[in-house]
Amino acid sequence: MTDELSNQKNRPKKRSEMSDKERVRDFQRKLYLKAKQEKNYRFYILYDKICLPHVLREAYAECRKKGERPGIDGVTYEQIEREGKDEYLKGIKQELEEGTYRPLPVERTYIPKANGKMRPLGIPIIKDRIIQKACKMIIEPIFEADFEESSYGFRPKRSAHDAVKEIKAELREGKTEVYDADLSSYFDTIPHKELMYLVGLRICDKRVLRLIKMWLKAPIYEDGKYSGGKKNKKGTPQGGVISPLLANIYLHLLDKAVKRNGGVFQKAGIHIVRYADDFILMGKKIKKEAIKYLYGMMERMKLKINEEKSRLISAKMEPFNFLGFTVRYDNDIHGRGKRYWNIVPSKKAEQRVKDKIKEFCKKHGHASREGVVSGLNSIIRGWVRYFSIPKTSYPAVAKRRLRYYMITKLYRYYRRKSQRKCKLYNQGAFGILVKRYGLLDPTKLCFL
Repeated sequence: MTDELSNQKNRPKKRSEMSDKERVRDFQRKLYLKAKQEKNYRFYILYDKICLPHVLREAYAECRKKGERPGIDGVTYEQIEREGKDEYLKGIKQELEEGTYRPLPVERTYIPKANGKMRPLGIPIIKDRIIQKACKMIIEPIFEADFEESSYGFRPKRSAHDAVKEIKAELREGKTEVYDADLSSYFDTIPHKELMYLVGLRICDKRVLRLIKMWLKAPIYEDGKYSGGKKNKKGTPQGGVISPLLANIYLHLLDKAVKRNGGVFQKAGIHIVRYADDFILMGKKIKKEAIKYLYGMMERMKLKINEEKSRLISAKMEPFNFLGFTVRYDNDIHGRGKRYWNIVPSKKAEQRVKDKIKEFCKKHGHASREGVVSGLNSIIRGWVRYFSIPKTSYPAVAKRRLRYYMITKLYRYYRRKSQRKCKLYNQGAFGILVKRYGLLDPTKLCFL
């Protein structure tokens, strides 16, 4: 009896027993293995997989988790579910199978960047997001089989933490010359023709290629006007579900060039760490010839390096920032005459979290204590989690500064809460909220 139960647990699941997620991952695994084993194989029957009901259901579930705002048609997830999610997905399937699907224009909005400028984002309608997600789930494993280990951005089971760990490991190996590169408006300048050529090296299903082309050519809606469309020859909207994958496919050329045996970078012992369009080159010595080659390569790829923000430094002499972290070569705090690689939250990262707390307090001037605690905990938890990398980063000092800021900010918040002084005024609001209401103290929050 025990042996029978054990055999039942170990036997592979039938398709009818699998969840949508399990079925999708099972197929992704097969695609990945095929692509990994045959580097020159081109996949020619993929479109019908995008149309499968379980693929569309899983794509919807993944998009629904993010709960992003609707696009220009105003349709929300709540509206879809009220009117019938299954019928909605059947309609998408029918449009795809009949070839009548056309993406709607992408709504352009802007979010503030760390340097005070605004970053453009494209917001597709929910239907377009679902189809893009379904397409991404099918084609991503193919390109994942080709991508280099040095690429970390927007990839499964990879994160900014992994990139920072890699940087520290390379520094410890003596690769302390760093070229900190910045690409000008990368997502807006990716050339369509060259990008589609690279996609076509792995995928020859014309219907899948047509889908991607339609998304690249989708018009932009901004301030009541439409721009772009079929005449547009470059750019993929930041904010589109499939855009990060397309961006990685194009910059994979750079990763390959750095890794190429006998190439300029490989001969000089130069290593690259890339997170989407943010990347650094690291080596014991980075000569001008390598930088010149990089500029020439970017020019051939029709991309542009921002010379004002890009620089070559010796990391032992000068700190540098990457992905919100500052990397420094510091003296030992105990005065033992040693130095170590110290990776901490950057000053801009500290200011951003303070700005978020300030904005939250400004918008929630009449919130209950529980509401204040809930909102601030969400901000603090996410920030501390991001900057806490086991055996790699040291955010303790930044957490103490954040704690002090919260003490002073909450004191002012409750002092101005009403014409009559609030009960928390002059009673140490931060301490009371921590003890009685569960407010997180950054200095005691640890993910290491």
